[in-house]
Amino acid sequence: MNQTKIEQIAEQLWDAQESRSLCAPVREQIIEAADGDDLVATAYAIQSHNTRRLSEIGHRLIGRKIGLTSLAVQKQLGVSSPDFGMLFSHMAIGDGEEIAMSRTLQPKVEAEIALVLGRDLTYEKHTVADLISATEYALPAIEIVGSRISNWDIRLTDTVADNASSGLFVLGTTPRRLGKFDLSGCAMRMDRQGATVSSGTGAACLGNPLNAAVWLADMMVSMGAPLKAGDILMTGALGPMVTVEAGNRFDAEIEGLGKVSAVFSA
Repeated sequence: MNQTKIEQIAEQLWDAQESRSLCAPVREQIIEAADGDDLVATAYAIQSHNTRRLSEIGHRLIGRKIGLTSLAVQKQLGVSSPDFGMLFSHMAIGDGEEIAMSRTLQPKVEAEIALVLGRDLTYEKHTVADLISATEYALPAIEIVGSRISNWDIRLTDTVADNASSGLFVLGTTPRRLGKFDLSGCAMRMDRQGATVSSGTGAACLGNPLNAAVWLADMMVSMGAPLKAGDILMTGALGPMVTVEAGNRFDAEIEGLGKVSAVFSA
């Protein structure tokens, strides 16, 4: 990999976030930066550069988000596995707290199940049982995805480099043990101003959100950054993403898990 080019691409994405001036896709630059190495690994190196930069200026890493958990979206992008991005404390929004549109970039929302870990996950290969044992509780959540790349013109390496198109996230306040609801069969409904705009079930997330969490746990160990107790895992969308406009209010309900709301300023 060409470290200089990796840092240049990371700087482009950083500047786009800071200035709210969207940039062009970076996938062609990633091919150059890879210099014959794996393209996805190069994209994660770009993501890692900005992760370190955020940590260095005082932001606290509190978890991960899993993306591309829909088989339809994977097919659209020509991939066969999810991706992940980092969650920092400054990205967390309170349930029902007004979100300034100036904090978002090309925002879209999706309803998800968030898992909060009670212990570390350090095995090379995890099982669903490991994830069940390690999960302290689950919460309903809304992810506000965003892209630094103009017009959402992304492919896999674009979104990986761009922290898996992370933006903000809202956690509900009704923690549930995993045995108290059906992770795979639970129905999700998300309304905008009272009208349903997205629906699905837990099965929309790789068949079961725990499957996505197992993938992430293995991936993080392979990258030398295992998941830790207290980490928040946003496991992936249970229904279609919905574009956000100023003044929108989104209320999501996940059967057996509870409700969560994202409210955007006018």
